[in-house]
Amino acid sequence: MAGLTTHVLDVTRGGPAEGVRIELFEFAAAGGRTLVADVLTNADGRTDAPLVSAREARVGRFELVFHAGDYFRRQGVKTADPPFLDLIPLRFAIADPGAHYHVPLLVSPWSYSTYRGS
Repeated sequence: MAGLTTHVLDVTRGGPAEGVRIELFEFAAAGGRTLVADVLTNADGRTDAPLVSAREARVGRFELVFHAGDYFRRQGVKTADPPFLDLIPLRFAIADPGAHYHVPLLVSPWSYSTYRGS
């Protein structure tokens, strides 16, 4: 299955993060970026559909922006003001449009990690 998917796990709760806003941007070769998707995670911490479907998959440079600060405020988590982590940008490239790219976010108010999943 080709395309791009993501999910968000709240490591402070040990489970999926529902209601996280995620923006996906694509970078143009000449500079600048274009908004490709603007979605919210569901109860499973995933998006309801791939961010980029197998049919739409293409070589390029992309950025996911996770709105973690808003999520933790809605959860009632005590954070600094302004929060240590608010918007989390992850830049990556798709080199093989026939492959599946899964870019998850594991997040707390104080740290995050990511990887290329399957």
